[in-house]
Amino acid sequence: MDTQALALSLPLIGWAAHSALLVRRLAAARRDPLTGLRTRAGWTAVAERIVRRHRDAVVLLLDLDDFKNLNDSYGHAAGDAALAATATRLAAWCDRHGIAGRLGGDEFVAVVRDAARTAELDVLARSLKEPLSYGGRLLPLSVSVGACRLADLTARNLSDALAAADAAMYAAKGTVGRRGPRPTAH
Repeated sequence: MDTQALALSLPLIGWAAHSALLVRRLAAARRDPLTGLRTRAGWTAVAERIVRRHRDAVVLLLDLDDFKNLNDSYGHAAGDAALAATATRLAAWCDRHGIAGRLGGDEFVAVVRDAARTAELDVLARSLKEPLSYGGRLLPLSVSVGACRLADLTARNLSDALAAADAAMYAAKGTVGRRGPRPTAH
């Protein structure tokens, strides 16, 4: 290769290397480093497509119960193990039918394409509540799950589905939740 061709190609090589680095960083930003699940941004992009394409999709919101107590009692490494185990179990349940993500802290989210999958929510709940073997101990795990079928919403959109799943999750916990007191039935 002559000197002039080399001089012309060096900026292109540098640009290509820089572009590859940026692509890797963007991909890493869309994955949670602890669990390997998609982060909020990465999950939302995929979930929006599923919601648009599948009228029978179901959105789940999950929260580990008493997570602070688990961290305080067994240590943060045990808490990390509990988060990773929850992510693995949730992703396995979603399998090729949907996508799981970690919103942050001890909150997880999933969307599955087919409402028939909700018939297996008890399988997911049992899996998520199996004790975790860690450091020669069995750690107690408990997860509250809220679900929302898109077909049950007036307007089928991810934001409303997440709000309904959030309300259902807090109802499962037996607490008021973030959006104020639950209405009482008359």
